[in-house]
Amino acid sequence: MTSAGKRRVALVVNPSRRRAESLAETARAWWERAGFEVIIDRVGGALTSTVTEPLDFAISLGGDGTMLRAVQATVGRFVPLLGVNLGSLGYLTQAEPETAEAAFARLVAGDFTIERRMALQASTHPKSGAGRRFSALNEVTVERTAPGRTLRLSVHIDGEPFLTYAADGLLVATPTGSTAYNLSARGPVLSPSLRALVLTAISPHLLFDRSLVLADDEVVTVGALDPGGAAVVADGEVVADLAEGESVEIRAAPDDVPFVSFGGRHFHGVLRAKFSVADR
Repeated sequence: MTSAGKRRVALVVNPSRRRAESLAETARAWWERAGFEVIIDRVGGALTSTVTEPLDFAISLGGDGTMLRAVQATVGRFVPLLGVNLGSLGYLTQAEPETAEAAFARLVAGDFTIERRMALQASTHPKSGAGRRFSALNEVTVERTAPGRTLRLSVHIDGEPFLTYAADGLLVATPTGSTAYNLSARGPVLSPSLRALVLTAISPHLLFDRSLVLADDEVVTVGALDPGGAAVVADGEVVADLAEGESVEIRAAPDDVPFVSFGGRHFHGVLRAKFSVADR
């Protein structure tokens, strides 16, 4: 929360979404009438955000991708985060455009709860120079950089060798991210209330092709073994390259992401609805 004085809210807007800009202006007017300073952050796909000011709330206006960018705007600061869904899936959002102002009023009144979601923290270890550290809500992947090429990747868990994979890539997902890329790679679906890491190979070429669910205090290190190297991707954004012999270390982040919840939405029901799964 911000210090004494004027309170502040950030609106993280996806300008490519229809209605996002008009909804942003409506939301700006609403929050200013409520006595808040409003910062509008228009995301263009970049993982990083320009929002550095102290915040009381952050509002995502877009789809789940915009919500991931809003996480980056607030990571490590425990700012309550509300998503208004302008996309198609809306796993991470709590409100629709027609209910947005009612949701804002509940925020100001304190009529909400916090749903804590585990995030990832990853660090690259280059052969020379300083590495990079970054966060992700859904997953960190190590992927091939050229089509038609299989990667060889080493995996260590808590410093102990596990396997060498031949695959299109590897991903480490959070429970929240288990319904994203991990699901497309045929990994397991985890309740977002759990604390765990999921290691899933992408199109593996080996007999052991099962995902591995790890405790939240275990550390996964993925190393590049091929001369062509690999790309490190966090929540869909390329953040680093790995040359042969370099690695990335992935662990649970020290700080959870605080999602605003108004109750009434259950993960299992959302999952069933999004996949249009009907009982036999």
